[in-house]
Amino acid sequence: MKLTTRVSNPSLGNPSVFLKNNLSRAIAFTTALAGGTAASVSVAEEGAISLEEIVVTAQKREQNLQDVPVAVTAFDSAALENSGVQNITELQKSAPNVTMQVSRGTNTTLTSYIRGIGQADPLWGFEPGVGLYVDDIYLARPQAGVLDVYDVERIEVLRGPQGTLYGKNTIGGAIKYVTKRLTGEPELNVDFGVGSYNQRDAKVSGQMPLIEDKLYVGGSFARFTRDGFGEFLVNGDENYNKDITAARVSLEYLPTDDISIRISADKTDDDSNAKGGHRMTDSLRNPSEPIPSDIYDTYADMSTDNSVKSSGGSMIVTWDINEQYTLKSITAYREGESDTNIDFDNTSLPSLHVPALYDDDQITQEFQLTYAGDGIDIVGGVYYYEGTAAGSFDVALGAFDNPDVHGDGSNVTGNFIAVTAGEVDTTSYAAYLQATFDITESLAMTLGGRYTVDKKDAEVYKERLYGDGKSALLGGANFSSLGVQTDYSNDESWSQFSPKVGVDYALNDDVMVYASFSQGFKSGGFDMRGDASELPETVNGYDPELVDTWELGVKAELFDNRIRLNAAMFYTDYTDMQVTTQSANQAGNNYVSAVLNAGEATVQGFEIEALAQVTENLTATMMVGYIDAEYNEVETETAAGIVDVSDDWSFANTPEKVAQLGVNYVHDMGDMGQLNLSTNVSYRGETQIFPQTESLIDENSYTLWDASAVWYSADEHWKVGLHAKNITDEEYRVAGYNFVGLGAEDSIIGYYGDPRIVTLNLGYSF
Repeated sequence: MKLTTRVSNPSLGNPSVFLKNNLSRAIAFTTALAGGTAASVSVAEEGAISLEEIVVTAQKREQNLQDVPVAVTAFDSAALENSGVQNITELQKSAPNVTMQVSRGTNTTLTSYIRGIGQADPLWGFEPGVGLYVDDIYLARPQAGVLDVYDVERIEVLRGPQGTLYGKNTIGGAIKYVTKRLTGEPELNVDFGVGSYNQRDAKVSGQMPLIEDKLYVGGSFARFTRDGFGEFLVNGDENYNKDITAARVSLEYLPTDDISIRISADKTDDDSNAKGGHRMTDSLRNPSEPIPSDIYDTYADMSTDNSVKSSGGSMIVTWDINEQYTLKSITAYREGESDTNIDFDNTSLPSLHVPALYDDDQITQEFQLTYAGDGIDIVGGVYYYEGTAAGSFDVALGAFDNPDVHGDGSNVTGNFIAVTAGEVDTTSYAAYLQATFDITESLAMTLGGRYTVDKKDAEVYKERLYGDGKSALLGGANFSSLGVQTDYSNDESWSQFSPKVGVDYALNDDVMVYASFSQGFKSGGFDMRGDASELPETVNGYDPELVDTWELGVKAELFDNRIRLNAAMFYTDYTDMQVTTQSANQAGNNYVSAVLNAGEATVQGFEIEALAQVTENLTATMMVGYIDAEYNEVETETAAGIVDVSDDWSFANTPEKVAQLGVNYVHDMGDMGQLNLSTNVSYRGETQIFPQTESLIDENSYTLWDASAVWYSADEHWKVGLHAKNITDEEYRVAGYNFVGLGAEDSIIGYYGDPRIVTLNLGYSF
């Protein structure tokens, strides 16, 4: 069994003041790092010890990681297995300047940020800033985006705008989840896991040939269950539990030596309980109810019923026309449904209840042509996307005495309800081309561009209702309308050309430096929460936001490929930012949402990733990320007029500093097999959850310590793994709500990362 490693790649690029002032410092730092690591790995030169090559498809063609002039972190299946990675959110520990978290109040909705750019709000109609792909198929919605790791070949995290090859909504970067290909060899793999909080996991995968060398079939099934970390104290249900079932089937047909047809289908059902949050302050309406002492406990009193379903199918046809040309067709369909509940005040009072429904579907088609010639590589294609995202939710503000809704001073008790519903249909067309050609034996240039046309049709509805006190439940009788705030249909279209220019230069066979400029855009849209009665301009929607990034990078393999060192510096000009604000109105009986193209920002920083083969059996890894992100302008409308509040805003979900140190040791036990031991320590700096203002839900810096031990039998049939995560049982917030004054209540709620988890896995391969 070979030692497998996880690596990443950085980049450089930017003719900015920042780079001019700091490039020399970064070069000095990376040189010192290389020198320091070299001293610790000096072994006899006669040993043929070297790092293994990592193959990625970041540029939509297979390349050695070290030859790709893009900042990429790649995790292969062995690295994921040896570290006991459960889902993709754990990868933020190892990838610089990356945030991947479970969204607030959910179990499997993904919040992802790369280099300060992302989207924290999973509302339908809003677009992400980081693209999520499974086998090159774009997943437009973040629901069910917290992908569990099973049946995977590798995961790639691309940093920086990927607009040329991957299209809109990749202005921060892209995450690529690549599933295992069928080989035609019969196999069956079973894996069972038990652990803390009554964790019970089962994974089964296999494949077999139906027609030798022509037709293969394969499939996988996974079941992930776990009791809750805490409890709903009102009804006794579990909080933060896990109940997920996932399956995937594939069929691969090779009619000729030059043509392959891969058909796949997958389905995931998340039936975990709706997630309750932890109050950060005493309730104003129910002050006698204490704040739970356990951060995973809650007094939320809504039903915990929750269902998130995601499924899809795809067909990928690849035709190797000749040695130079390859044509690929990627056809896919996906759909998802969510039925969930969020209790915003997390008290036992029947107030601030939000039952929500989401429904989405999408069809995509891409035709891609690649050319590999003497000194030139070209990737081009056309892309089509058609999707619908719909949803509805109610906000039950609860019972109030003497609301005087009739304006006559009458003393009544009743319930305010805000009903929001809508749908947005999106159609996108795009054509792209990217070429890399050799100028000299050492110098190459990359030129690329993508032209996108994006059209959206939206319907938005919002109404306020009032009940007489006998209608405490949504859908009850005796509700009367207090007015329709929003009721409109509108459409808008945008077009954008996203260029890329880059050069890379090989200093020698082991060191490559590169510089690039790339642009990306995130689509415009309509605010599904928009209140036209208070903000009439909401019916016009909002425009796309644009990102221009300059990057300088170096990729090096030093000391006979014993050390891999990748580093990048970047400077990003962020314009027309879609600024989302939400607040209670003056009466406290309604919330007002606005999405405005009111922001401009600058994001700059650097990333360093190093991997050293210290001895034949010992490897060491290091990652450092730094971001300096500042709003230059944020214009908001107040009673005093337009005000620039950029000095009061900070980037959300973007710690200034992140780092990780890790070691991996492989012990050859002869006939007894092989033991793989690993441990790593990861650090995340202070993180602000919402950009508008500092609040109690912001998280201080924290450090997580993980360790794993995996034994493989000599015949490679058996494996036993013991994995410990968050060994010191660190408490840390990953999300929250900060609604002050909504429903005569301050709703300041935190959601937390996993506590200490220990898992034992047993696997057998036939």
